[in-house]
Amino acid sequence: MKNNACHAGSACGFYGLGFIGALVYYIGTASSFWIGVLGFLKAIVWPAFLVHGIMQFIGL
Repeated sequence: MKNNACHAGSACGFYGLGFIGALVYYIGTASSFWIGVLGFLKAIVWPAFLVHGIMQFIGL
């Protein structure tokens, strides 16, 4: 039995590209090593930041 974490196909690609983009942004703007580590952790959970920003924008 194949255990595949991503069943959605294009959703995995979207998350993967978003992760790489967020990682480049957060580490590129880091001013120290620990800020870079924090940037890596933020890059992992970037969809939560996206949903939060959208909900704030529409007023929920």
